Amino acid sequence: MPLPYNQRTCYCGDVGSHLIGQAVLLTGWVHNRRDHGGIFFIDLRDREGLVQLKFDPEIDPKCHELAATLKAEYCIAVRGEVVPRPEGLVNPTMKTGEVEINVREIDILSTSETPKFEIADDIDTNEEIRLRYRYLDLRRPVLQKSLITRHRITKAIRDYFEREGFIEIETPFLTKSTPEGARDYLVPSRIQPGTFYALPQSPQLFKQLLMMSGFDRYMQIVRCFRDEDLRADRQPEFTQLDVEMSFVQPEDVLRTIESCLARVMRVIHEVDIATPFPRMTYQQSMDEYGIDRPDTRYDLRIKDVNDIVTKLDFKIFTSAIAAGGVVRCIRVPGGAEMTRKQTDTLADDLRGIGAGGLPLVKIVDGDGGKPACQTGIAKFFTPETTAELVAATRAEVGDIIFFAADSVANVCKYLSWLREVVAKRRGLIPAGKWNFLWVTDFPMFMYDEQERRHFAMHHPFTAPLDEDIPLLETDPAKCRAKAYDVVLNGIELGGGSIRIHRREVQEKVFKLLELTPEEQQLKFGFLLEALKYGPPPHGGIALGLDRIAMLLTGLDNIRDTISFPKTARAVCLLTQAPSPVAREQLDELGLRHK
Repeated sequence: MPLPYNQRTCYCGDVGSHLIGQAVLLTGWVHNRRDHGGIFFIDLRDREGLVQLKFDPEIDPKCHELAATLKAEYCIAVRGEVVPRPEGLVNPTMKTGEVEINVREIDILSTSETPKFEIADDIDTNEEIRLRYRYLDLRRPVLQKSLITRHRITKAIRDYFEREGFIEIETPFLTKSTPEGARDYLVPSRIQPGTFYALPQSPQLFKQLLMMSGFDRYMQIVRCFRDEDLRADRQPEFTQLDVEMSFVQPEDVLRTIESCLARVMRVIHEVDIATPFPRMTYQQSMDEYGIDRPDTRYDLRIKDVNDIVTKLDFKIFTSAIAAGGVVRCIRVPGGAEMTRKQTDTLADDLRGIGAGGLPLVKIVDGDGGKPACQTGIAKFFTPETTAELVAATRAEVGDIIFFAADSVANVCKYLSWLREVVAKRRGLIPAGKWNFLWVTDFPMFMYDEQERRHFAMHHPFTAPLDEDIPLLETDPAKCRAKAYDVVLNGIELGGGSIRIHRREVQEKVFKLLELTPEEQQLKFGFLLEALKYGPPPHGGIALGLDRIAMLLTGLDNIRDTISFPKTARAVCLLTQAPSPVAREQLDELGLRHK
């Protein structure tokens, strides 16, 4: 008679010494099988872990005979008694390592072909194969733990916002195309031939409209879509925590998100994160770290040394400054021990991202006990300029100083890259540290030299700082936004802003972005109309749930926190989407291939 597998008593990973002497009914997959002198041992696996099954011919010959036919990934149900493992055979590395199951009944629920790869954490298998057989990949404990952790993160978030009086409201997936930088995914309408929906890049406008509808505290864990080039931390469809609040200033949003993230960290890692998080302006972040999402777990701050190097007869530096550029540097404590091969490798890698090279000096003991420059471009430094450099960078004997000379944008690019790479290669990043940070006061606009016009730094609905509103008409390049990004260990978790709630200000921004009145109506007419009817001051934020899960699980790729992700080419290898469709479907939509 088949075992009643629907009456499973517990998960495999939950069997422990507290169940010794009790009968259990377990289900799962055969992880491996071992023959020890005619006695078979099988590790049975489910989402909670492994437990050892023992098939002894003296206990039950039929079970033992059937166990001999079991292969990896057979799906089975077993019934037996929990017993302690013999003395000396306890496995302290297993959660269930103190016990085993004397199996008395077994039922093979389904068989399995040999898997395309081993169902284990430490495998060196091509990612494309793993994604093609994702249902096998997801059996690996590391990915099961990842998705379970992700579930716990979303539950902690929802519990927090429920207590804080937020309402989760769903917003549409089929909406109007209002490009905000990335390309939209378009969906043709069969009912209205020649027209298209867009899948939302975010619920931005809908959540603003909800504020105008009187729902003053909204949140949603929502899928969003962007047709953009992909990287390790990007997917064409992704999940974000979306939040909007009425009658708030930036501090209110920041305080709410800090408390939420602190709760998540307590739930997932049992650590208490200090709040409020440190704050840093965009300008300070770019000046000191060369990037707007700095990793503050280690120092290596960028220093401007323009005033010093103008005194050197070094053409690379003087030419860069004469062209309107800058010379900046980073000091690496103890870096003088780096070999020529190591610094040459850094220089070659930097050339790969566009730099001309990597000027450097090492700080050593000089005459009279005064620090001196050695190697690299040391010959261009006098004792006086060396003293100024040491004072400006707070360098000590045994340090190395790396320089970059170019436009401000390029120097930021090179030194931020160098800072991160040197920290990793020299082991300067402390383990187990969680450094949250707010970056604030972003520029309102970016100016594109090629197109000779302004673009919104975040999106066109972001409000300027109150004192900068006059700059919209006089000097928009200096206009700062009520915008903020939250960063964790050098990874941007998300960003938000206080929104424009006055129609005349929104129209000024649209005009500055060179949207004609006709284009404003075509793209955002419904928003401009809503702004006529008493909109409240409001603001919010969106956090990338995939990135949060990636960081909190210690993984390197967001694909490992998503059940069925796409590749870097936006392809689902499991289902082979996107794929051609029948000619009849295209005809029905009034479409044809170009």
